Amino acid sequence: MLPTFTKSQLALRNGQDREEIWIAYKGIIYDVGKSRLWKNGKHYEHWAGQDLTSELADAPHNDSVFEKFTIVGQLA
Repeated sequence: MLPTFTKSQLALRNGQDREEIWIAYKGIIYDVGKSRLWKNGKHYEHWAGQDLTSELADAPHNDSVFEKFTIVGQLA
């Protein structure tokens, strides 16, 4: 079973307040910190530490992009 994190806990993993760079998608939290595209917690116009489910429609990729990231938990 995955650990559960609140939106407030996720918000701290934004690449600024802590070293972790996490994002949520469809209730699952991913560690995107190893991606050069998420340097400093920013990926184009998207910020880490947030649920980006509703923003994927604007991306030039689909949700298979998350397969390469480590799952760290689920969003409460």
